[in-house]
Amino acid sequence: MHSVKISPSVLHGEISLPASKSAVHRAVICAALAEGKSRIYGVAELSNDIRATIECMKALGASAEYNGASITVDGKGVFTKENVTLDCGESGSTLRFIIPVAAAGGISAEFVGHGKLPERPIGVYTDCLPGNGVACQTAGGLPFRISGKLHSGIYEIPGNISSQFITGLLLALPLCSGDSSIILTTPLQSVGYVQMTTDIMAQFGVNVQQTGNGWFIKGNQRYKPCSRYYAEGDWSQAAFFMTAAALGGEITINNLDIDSAQGDKACVEIYRRFGADVYTGNGIVRVKADKLRGINVDARDIPDLVPAIAAAAAFAEGKTVISGAERVRLKECDRLAAMCKELSALGADIEETPDGLVIFGKNTIKGGFAKGHNDHRVVMALASIAAGSEGDIVISDMESVGKSYPMFFEEYKRLGGKADVIMG
Repeated sequence: MHSVKISPSVLHGEISLPASKSAVHRAVICAALAEGKSRIYGVAELSNDIRATIECMKALGASAEYNGASITVDGKGVFTKENVTLDCGESGSTLRFIIPVAAAGGISAEFVGHGKLPERPIGVYTDCLPGNGVACQTAGGLPFRISGKLHSGIYEIPGNISSQFITGLLLALPLCSGDSSIILTTPLQSVGYVQMTTDIMAQFGVNVQQTGNGWFIKGNQRYKPCSRYYAEGDWSQAAFFMTAAALGGEITINNLDIDSAQGDKACVEIYRRFGADVYTGNGIVRVKADKLRGINVDARDIPDLVPAIAAAAAFAEGKTVISGAERVRLKECDRLAAMCKELSALGADIEETPDGLVIFGKNTIKGGFAKGHNDHRVVMALASIAAGSEGDIVISDMESVGKSYPMFFEEYKRLGGKADVIMG
C-alpha cells in the first residue's frame, strides 16, 4: 500500500458526505429479499464494504446494478442458488448480517473474508444457530460454513458484543414460518443501529415489535420493493471533518439528518462539549474552531467515533478520558492500541487503558510517521489533525479508506488540505 504525506493545513468549505454505510448495507439486503425492483438513492460512491454486501446478495440470486448515483436491486431470484461462496471482503456488517439471512433461505453457504475479518468473533451465531436448524462448521473464524434452514423460535443472545448479530437475526427471522423472539441476556450497546435496522425494514414492508427485553418477530412476512429509498449521510464520517474544523478551520456539512437513528450523531454534542462552535439547523452542520478542553466520553454506543475523538482530544486542554470502548479492539485493528501508539509517535500525550484511552491535550504536536494499520478510521483520524501539527505527518496504508470512504482524500484536498501520495 501507499503512504500519504499530510502537510500542516487548515480546512475550510462545504462538503456532502457519503451515504451512511450502515443504512445502505441494510437497504441492499432488504431490497434483495423483496420480489421486484427497489432503488436506493443518494449513493454517490460505492465503498468496498457496500460492494461486498451487493456481491453477496447477487451470489444468493438477487440482481443489483449501480449507476453512479443509485443502486437498483431486484430480489426475484434470491435463494435460487445452492452451495454458494459468499466473499464478505473485510466487512463485519456483511458477514454478520448475511449469515442468518442465507440460513433463512435454506442456503448451504461458505463465508470467506480478508484482512482481519477472519479473526472477528462470530461465536454468537455458533451458539444460537445449531439449535435452530442450522449446522455450522468452522475452525474458529473464517471460512465459516452453514447448511440447513433457519427455524423460528426463541433466540437468547448478548447485547454487548455487537449489535450486528441482532440486526442479522432481525433481518432473517421474519422470513421463517413461525413467530420468533429475540431476548437480550445483557444490556444492548449501539442501540441506535438496531433502531435503524427496524426503521429500514419497515420501509420495505416488514415490521417487528420491541419488547421489554428484546423483540417479537412475526413469521411469514415478505419484504416489499421500495421504489425510492433515500440513504442519509454518514455521521461516522462527519467526525473526521469535525475534528479538522475544530483544530483551526470551518467546515459546513450539508447532508446530515439531525434526527437520524445513527448513534454516531452523538458527535454533535461531543464536539460541543470539547468547546468547538457547532451549529445545526437548516439542514446543515457547521463546525468552527475554538479553544478545546478535555472531556469524558462513554463510547459504548459510539465505538466508530473513538479514533476521531482521540485525535481531537490530543489538542484539548486538560484530560480527556474515553471509556467503554473495549469492542474497538476487535475492528480492522486494535484501534485503542493503534491510536495510542500512533498519536504518541506524532507527539501526543496519550495512555491506553483496558477499555479506552486517557489523553492529555497539547497546543500542537511535532508530526512524523504513523502507521495506518490498514484501518480506514485510523488513517482518516490521523489525517484530520494537520492543523495542529508543526510538521508533516506521513501515514501508511492510505488505500484503506476505500473500505468506507474512497473519495476521502479528494474531498480533504478540495477543502484545502495538503495530501500527497508517497508511492510504494
